[in-house]
Amino acid sequence: MKNLSDSDYCTVTARQACDRLAIAPDTLYAYVSRGLVRTIAHPADARRSLYDRRDIETLLLRKGRGRSRRAVAESTINWGEPVLTSRITRIADGRFFYKGQDAIELSRTQTLEEVLFLLAGVRCRPEPDTQPHPEYLPEQPFERILHMMASETISGGAGDGRPRAGIVMRKTAMAAAGAETPNNVAIHELLALAWSQEKGVADIVRRALVLCADHELNASAYAARVAASAGASIPASLLAGLATLSGTRHGGLTLRCHAWMDRVEKGGAGSASVLMPEGEPPPGFAHPLYPDGDPRAVEILTHLPVSQEWQGRVERIAEELGVHPSLDFALAMLERLLRLPEGVALAIFAVGRTAGWLAHIFEQRRSGRLIRPRAAHG
Repeated sequence: MKNLSDSDYCTVTARQACDRLAIAPDTLYAYVSRGLVRTIAHPADARRSLYDRRDIETLLLRKGRGRSRRAVAESTINWGEPVLTSRITRIADGRFFYKGQDAIELSRTQTLEEVLFLLAGVRCRPEPDTQPHPEYLPEQPFERILHMMASETISGGAGDGRPRAGIVMRKTAMAAAGAETPNNVAIHELLALAWSQEKGVADIVRRALVLCADHELNASAYAARVAASAGASIPASLLAGLATLSGTRHGGLTLRCHAWMDRVEKGGAGSASVLMPEGEPPPGFAHPLYPDGDPRAVEILTHLPVSQEWQGRVERIAEELGVHPSLDFALAMLERLLRLPEGVALAIFAVGRTAGWLAHIFEQRRSGRLIRPRAAHG
């Protein structure tokens, strides 16, 4: 989302934009989050935004022309239309908000459990059956989560509302830990106990979990909502989200970040070593919603012992390619610099994002609608 200045663009208020397009405020916010309408902070009230008149007129022109069913289908839901209204997370002005609260600020004081309740109304209580099953534990933490969730999906379990969601949330963290840990500690503490003996790890894991909790209608949240809209159970819907997160263009990008970091470190400090052979941004850089830098990455990296060498590499990439680190890069760096077990970056992403998926599942259920796009046959 490009930042605007009053001198460069003519702006309108939210009410004016909504009146011009004949839309609800939620739809306007969705347009903003997808980069269709650019904003600046209101000069008289930093809590409000002004909207680029040119973007509003472009949308109005498109609306006036109308779009064929085929044209809508061919948009492929790629960082744009169609828009699904949600009240969980808002992305605007290079920041993001959980239920109206600045997520960066929340990450500085809140636990994942507190954010889970804020987003989904789910209380995560320790339960006696939330220890991992020792008879089969895959080595990788994300694989353990997948194994646990598949078992939950098959077993059915008792109930399928918020009480069960709280148990499944706790089980997700226990599976990521992969070892028996105290049942009376917060999720970030039990993960830190399982992964490291170093002081300070628990707090940085806590911050990262909160920052991973939700990010609007990303691919995995959409997958979880599609499953929920079809009447799938909570674990089955979460499994859809996990499967999508594993993709190398989503949470699985953390694994590509590690491979790239290994190559860079073997290549030394030369500027050529940080660039991809094709001239493309390295894995974990250039988030489409944050052209000026992903605030999640900035916050995590601020609390990591990043070497001057790596700081220099990131700066060179910004100078030469104009791109900045994303959440994926920051999580991979967290795992690397804190010497945590292999695969922890993706596990942190999965455990944290489970909170958001649960919020999306319940929001979708309340809508009572089946998500069923049409295809363009050609």
